[in-house]
Amino acid sequence: MVPLLLLAPYAKRGRDLFIARSPEDAALIARIQALSPTVSLDDAKRVTYSVVTTGQELGREWHVNWYSTLMPGIQNLLIKTGARKGGYCYQYSMEVLVRLDALKLKTVEFHWAESGAGTICENNGIVVTARGQPFEQGVLLDSWRSQPSVTWTEVTRDPEYHWKENRSFAALVLQRANSATPGKPHSRRP
Repeated sequence: MVPLLLLAPYAKRGRDLFIARSPEDAALIARIQALSPTVSLDDAKRVTYSVVTTGQELGREWHVNWYSTLMPGIQNLLIKTGARKGGYCYQYSMEVLVRLDALKLKTVEFHWAESGAGTICENNGIVVTARGQPFEQGVLLDSWRSQPSVTWTEVTRDPEYHWKENRSFAALVLQRANSATPGKPHSRRP
């Protein structure tokens, strides 16, 4: 039987779902800055640059091919069979969260997002909000769905997933990354 995630379609572009392929993606930068008048253009640019380049770097490291971009579940199958070392949604999201947190930005904050937690259809992403803004008003950054590019949308307008915040998991990821031995990867699920 073919796993359901193998059949996960390439992220559908449309009115509510977008794909950033460039570290200077103007639409994503503008959307992050539009979260609040308090969000600086520099912070929006740095978030966009970091999330896109992290996805691209990990895509190269994990040998993501065109077929994984079309159907991200294929990368999951390749990992399961030992043909790839990484590329699960949580691995992308953990690395993105750690790198974004390391930027120490003043006008935005980051949240761990999960949909279908504990199921075969689980997906993880990062939500960026203005400082103090609720999770539900943020922009979802999903590096798995169109790997190595970034699928993004308003967190409540995702046509494929219903996202929930998991603060304790975000704290655990950051705590573990901050206590990791320098030079050792921290892209493993805690």
